[in-house]
Amino acid sequence: MIHSKLKLVLDQRGISIRQLAKDIDYRFDSVRALYNDQTERYPRELLDKLCCYLGVGIGDLLEYQNEGQSVD
Repeated sequence: MIHSKLKLVLDQRGISIRQLAKDIDYRFDSVRALYNDQTERYPRELLDKLCCYLGVGIGDLLEYQNEGQSVD
């Protein structure tokens, strides 16, 4: 499963969700959902803006965790 690490990145930098949304000119609700790891579909434009603004790669924002799914 893919998980957002945006909360960790923003908390380390002392940036609020509201400030980030304003700075990148993106919908607050979408940024908040990603911050709270509630996003089901990751908007390409949002990820692009975040990588550019924060100076990070996609791997710094998202991570894959194997949930131990078994195949019958």
